[in-house]
Amino acid sequence: MNGTHTRRRLRRLGIAAVGALVVVGVAAGPAAAHAEVTASDPRALAENVTLSFTSEAESETAGISELRVVLPQGIAPDAVTLKDAPKEWKLTATPDGYAIGGPALATGTDAEYSVTVRQLPDEKSLAFKTLETYGDGKISRWIEVPTDGEKVDNPAPVLKLRAAAPGAKPIAPSPSPSPSAVAPSAQPSAAAPSAAPVAAAGAGEQATSGKDAGSSTGTVVGVIAAVLLAAAAGSFWWVRRSRSQA
Repeated sequence: MNGTHTRRRLRRLGIAAVGALVVVGVAAGPAAAHAEVTASDPRALAENVTLSFTSEAESETAGISELRVVLPQGIAPDAVTLKDAPKEWKLTATPDGYAIGGPALATGTDAEYSVTVRQLPDEKSLAFKTLETYGDGKISRWIEVPTDGEKVDNPAPVLKLRAAAPGAKPIAPSPSPSPSAVAPSAQPSAAAPSAAPVAAAGAGEQATSGKDAGSSTGTVVGVIAAVLLAAAAGSFWWVRRSRSQA
C-alpha cells in the first residue's frame, strides 16, 4: 500500500511539474506585438477619431528617435493631425503617410503618441505599417500584415473596426492641392500653342490685304499712265497737224 501510494504521489508531482514548465514557457514567449494602435471610436466612417500608438523600445544601446508610418488606403496624409507626442517631437506628412520624431528618447523608453484622423475609411481593419528608427541608426520594421490567422515575425499595428453607425457617410476630402486645382494656372501655357496659329492667321490676313492693296495701286498707276500716254499722243498729233496746215 505504501509503495503504491508513493508512486501515485510521485506521478502527481511529475504532472504538476510539467504543467508548471508549460506555463513558464508560455509566459516567457515573445509578445504578440511590438507596435500597437488603439482608437477612441473604432468604427468604420467614424469622424475625428484619436488613434493612440505605442512602439516598444527594443534596443539596449539607444532610444527611439523617429517613427515612419504608412497610412492604410482611405486615410490621406493631410487628414492626420498630431494630438500628443513626446517633448519636441513633430509630425511631418509624407507622400504615403507621416513621420513623427525628434530628440531620441531615453534607452528602453517606449514611444507613445496620438493623432487625430478626420474620418476612418469603411473597412473591417486597418494596418499601419511602422518603421522605428533609433538614435544609433538601427531600424526595426513592423510592416508585416498577417492573413488567414497566420503568425508573422514583424507584425504591423492593426486596428479592428466595427460596423459603421447608421446613416454614417464618407465626408468630402479636405481642399488640398490637386491637378484640377492647379489647372487654371496652366491654362496660359496651354493656350500658347493655339495663340501661334491665331498669330499666323493674322499674319496671313495682313499679307492678303497687302497683296490686294498692291494690286489696286498697280491698277490705278496703270490707268494714269495710259491717260498720260494718250494725252501726249494727242498733243503730238495736234502739233504735227498744225505745222502741216501752216
